[in-house]
Amino acid sequence: MLIGGTMGTASYILAGTHEGMRHAFGSACHGAGRSMSRHEALRHWKGRDVIAHLASRGIVVRSRSMRGVAEEAPEAYKDVSAVADAADAAHLAHKVARLEPIVCIKG
Repeated sequence: MLIGGTMGTASYILAGTHEGMRHAFGSACHGAGRSMSRHEALRHWKGRDVIAHLASRGIVVRSRSMRGVAEEAPEAYKDVSAVADAADAAHLAHKVARLEPIVCIKG
């Protein structure tokens, strides 16, 4: 299973467990989830600033919409590493790989 991160955070690949199958029917979260609404994110960030910040970390972003980039600012989401750690600690799934973003294309 994949727990997707954000444009600026890691994503995780996890493998399900027998215990996870019994307790959660083989399901797990599919992402960290938002910590703020899209509207609130627009009040905090500008798309061009998000792109510049990510570029300074070596992450390339391509998007037609600066609004969409601002709405999806990495800081608008919960900590994906904590979510992956929780799934692992609960024995729902085991972490297999941590993936770092290098390119993000927003449709």
